[in-house]
Amino acid sequence: MILTKLYKEFLESEKTGGLILVLATVFSLLVANSSWQTEYVNFWNIDLSGHSLTHWINDGLMTIFFLLIGLELEREIYLGELSNLKNASLPIIGALGGMLVPAMIFFLFNFGTATQAGTGIPMATDIAFSIGILSLLGNRVPNSLKIFLTALAVIDDLGAIIVIAIFYTTSIIFVNLLIAGVIMGVLFVLNRLKIHNLVPYLIGGIAMWYFMLHSGVHATITGVLLAFVIPFGDGGEKSPSFILQHFLHKPVGFVLLPIFALANTDIMLGSNWQGGLAETNSLGIIVGLVLGKPLGIWLFSFIGVGLGFCALPADLKWKNILGAAILGGIGFTMSIFITLLAFENKEIVNSSKIAILLASFIAGLAGFIFLNLTLKKESRKRNNG
Repeated sequence: MILTKLYKEFLESEKTGGLILVLATVFSLLVANSSWQTEYVNFWNIDLSGHSLTHWINDGLMTIFFLLIGLELEREIYLGELSNLKNASLPIIGALGGMLVPAMIFFLFNFGTATQAGTGIPMATDIAFSIGILSLLGNRVPNSLKIFLTALAVIDDLGAIIVIAIFYTTSIIFVNLLIAGVIMGVLFVLNRLKIHNLVPYLIGGIAMWYFMLHSGVHATITGVLLAFVIPFGDGGEKSPSFILQHFLHKPVGFVLLPIFALANTDIMLGSNWQGGLAETNSLGIIVGLVLGKPLGIWLFSFIGVGLGFCALPADLKWKNILGAAILGGIGFTMSIFITLLAFENKEIVNSSKIAILLASFIAGLAGFIFLNLTLKKESRKRNNG
């Protein structure tokens, strides 16, 4: 299977971006627990037009991340793994299990408590971290497995976006939502008129974001909606969608997501921070990501293939799918993002972030070790054969 230029570029940017995310997170945690902790935390809470700097990053800059997710999803639907229903079914069904099982586990831990609203936290897979760790295994990783995990993570993020839109929207101001819808309609007309200049779409996207921000629906949803009105054409290097996706890869992976990590992992660890890991909220997150994710992805994929809804690629074995499913437990970006929407209590937010970081670390390390061992054995068998 030949990977396209854009897809190879995507994998390379995610690999390096994942490593930068790790460094940014470690740096943030160290500074937040040093003698500069007060200045560091206060910096991210600087007031800008009535909102903190962190708020503008989460509601503004992250819209660009969601735009890239939308563009990647669109490409997968038109030309990639999701363009063929039989091929698309495996990551779709796997992603469905990877969302439902962790959410159910968290819900069972937190039913009827103040933290029940966090049910969506363990549902998403962090693309940058998961693909970054998979890429560290080099050429031993079958291309089909890279595509499976990428498609799974993109679908996962789409599911998280839908969850945000439905369950984490408090009150809706319909006039502003209608204006945002009208702007999107105008951009769609421009698309149908084959206007390929990106400028009107980007200006319209900013206006759409403004009204979405003041509608009650989370403003980052604008990014995904905008992606689907930007002309895709034949998907070639001259298409607006390709140009924008190519342009956004490195700024998002190397700048935007590390900034998000710095702003949202300024966690001051108290003397008894380990005690918070025994709370139902933290247990729901850790068990949901570390056990629920791989169980849901692998089990739903296995059942889907068994019932004939999808097929396992010829170059993959079920242990390969399990390895990718373990990496699916790296929640980080989207999990932290949903945490900020689910809770207002700072102590709960902090303990949730710690649980997410710990669970993501365990999932990443376990996935890497498992795949490293199994792929090494497969490589030896091929060489001896």
